[in-house]
Amino acid sequence: MAPEESAEAAPLLRSFERRFLAARALRSFPWQSLEEKLRDSSGSELLLDILQKTVKHPLCVKHPPSMKYAWSFLSELIRKHEAIHTEPLDELYEALAEILTAEEPTRCHRSYVLPSGDSVTLSESTAIISHGTTGLVTWNAALYLAEWAMENPAGFAHRTVLELGSGAGLTGLAICKMCRPRAYVFSDCHSHVLEQLQGNVLLNGLSLEPNVTALAQHPGHDTADAESPRVTVARVDWDVVTAPQLAAFQPDIVIAAGLHPAAHVGTTQRPPSWGPGGAPSSNLGFSSQMCCIAQKLSSPWLGSCRSSLPARRTSGLLTPTLPSPSATRRRVSCSPRS
Repeated sequence: MAPEESAEAAPLLRSFERRFLAARALRSFPWQSLEEKLRDSSGSELLLDILQKTVKHPLCVKHPPSMKYAWSFLSELIRKHEAIHTEPLDELYEALAEILTAEEPTRCHRSYVLPSGDSVTLSESTAIISHGTTGLVTWNAALYLAEWAMENPAGFAHRTVLELGSGAGLTGLAICKMCRPRAYVFSDCHSHVLEQLQGNVLLNGLSLEPNVTALAQHPGHDTADAESPRVTVARVDWDVVTAPQLAAFQPDIVIAAGLHPAAHVGTTQRPPSWGPGGAPSSNLGFSSQMCCIAQKLSSPWLGSCRSSLPARRTSGLLTPTLPSPSATRRRVSCSPRS
């Protein structure tokens, strides 16, 4: 491929790469742009480059995606090629044959490329509902909150963050790698989710503190020069959590993605340590899902920030394919404790 053609194809290759690594819906891929470029070229270099950026990507070789997803993607890629060029491309069929002979596991991987060039790789269930929970896969709300956090890193820098309902861990891992928090507490209540969370934290090169007590120790790690935050995974079930358990986390910021609107944060069902005024709540409306941010500036829970996030598509820092939130605005509003 000529240098000028390579430069023109770079955005297309990057789009295919990010979508495939994150296992986004095939309909979101820029197939029309690919067809146009295939018509303008008689060679197969572009398809071979796409193959190397997707199925043959080093992340996918090391941490394979769903075999069913890879098969669907390659089948569509072959259809696009055959609709324009009569000569078959052996490399595409060889890659498809490898997938057809592979056994579909119960787990797969998704990878998200960060602006720094680093990535977050997650081991997830291949089923939306598994072991009686939906927490073993990544939901769109986690992607939205992760992107918002990376666009506002100062809000997390050198602070202790408690995430409620961490699920597969995307939001927290993105914040840990991009926003320099002092400490990060992943939490959930399902045993299989907690086990997967621990594995994903380790998979992404972070060390785990054994418990909250250990998290509160090692004061030397609180310096701004610390390369990575102190991280722990905790079981937090809002139906049974106690005030001392919440106080032990000592968070500066509480975040949550994908919570049901009836969850405790910012509703009349308040965790026992938040008192009659409730926690300062920030609701970012995303269709049927919800993201929340609460900030504690001093010993009492206090609301301090009021700002609006204009309705727009996501920045594409993690993936460029997310739909716009259906709400006309996404508002962050922290109310003072009464």
